[in-house]
Amino acid sequence: PDLPQPLLQPGQSYDYSFPVTTPGTHWMHAHTLQEQQLLAAPLIVTDPAEAGADEQPLVVLFHDFSFKTPEELLAGLTGSAPASGNGGMAGHSMSGMSGMDMQGMSDGQGMSDGQGMAMPMDVNDIQYDAYLANDRTLDDPQLFAVERNGTVRLRLINGATATAFWVDTGSIEGEAIAVDGNAVTPVRGRRFPLAMGQRLDIRLRIPDEAGAWPILALREGSVERTGFVLATRGGAVKRIAPVGDQATAAFDLAFESSLVAAKPLALRSANRNQAVEIGGTMQGYSWTLNGRTWGNHQPIAVRKGERIELVLRNASIMGHPMHLHGHHFQVVAIDGRRFAGAVRDTVWLPPMREVTVAFDAANPGTWAFHCHHLYHMATGMMTVVDYAA
Repeated sequence: PDLPQPLLQPGQSYDYSFPVTTPGTHWMHAHTLQEQQLLAAPLIVTDPAEAGADEQPLVVLFHDFSFKTPEELLAGLTGSAPASGNGGMAGHSMSGMSGMDMQGMSDGQGMSDGQGMAMPMDVNDIQYDAYLANDRTLDDPQLFAVERNGTVRLRLINGATATAFWVDTGSIEGEAIAVDGNAVTPVRGRRFPLAMGQRLDIRLRIPDEAGAWPILALREGSVERTGFVLATRGGAVKRIAPVGDQATAAFDLAFESSLVAAKPLALRSANRNQAVEIGGTMQGYSWTLNGRTWGNHQPIAVRKGERIELVLRNASIMGHPMHLHGHHFQVVAIDGRRFAGAVRDTVWLPPMREVTVAFDAANPGTWAFHCHHLYHMATGMMTVVDYAA
């Protein structure tokens, strides 16, 4: 709210007019906790240069869902109300080792303090009632009809409020071709990370046979999953349980390190470097940027025409998807190692890691910079990029 428009009141309307200049997989959503109540939708901008491509586009929007209101969930997280049962806290604690719930930490859910000592990390802080793909669970997944030997372009959007997913293409090897609406040099694989707010385009070649192939979204650090099914005519569709046999690993930066932008930013030196330390704890549920919460924040000041580098360091023991409004940035370093990474608008920061992103200050205004885990945003992890007059 108020960046720049106030909340849209009941019965009120507002018309927006803007140039459509950036093709790709985008989305639109409320920037309040109303997103938790599914107030979101895809926004796909097709590229005229790809009009002749012989591929079938399929759009899928992922969500996490709770029967509790966002206000109830937030009260449970901040300790102002109990959070028992479904839709409550996942049970992890960050208030030191005492009281630490090790659930979800046995499958690589840990890290080193840099001195050889293992430290627990938190992965999920809310246990949702359901995980959705186009508003459906695996009890009744969406079936997409596909052609034998055809090419499919998955346009995947993680609209979840507090859940990151591993996208698993199963027996079909996929090719990641774009992130956050920006093309990358193709990266082949069968499992790709998709954090809250991020988008991922994957190209698949359907086998030349009758069949059905599930594409699953596996909850990070846990066993829950959602997804959809690609099926040819005559393909046998089997039931898929909404819970897997083994918890997935926590996100790392291996995929991010492998990405190369198809259209990188122009080479130039940065005019301004800004360190941003990401902090916070589950105790009291307070999340900060440079030690400050929203309302006490220090804006990131820029001038039009500058090249800005933000050095993002996660000093907390939970991962954070950091998102900048009004711009796309390029990942230019991970843990100090420089490279020409992806151009995107949301980047994942694992615990105790550092990612440097660069952007050109070409869109004057006051723009939010925040964690796309919306309960982290709501409890402080937000500031603004502010253009000097």
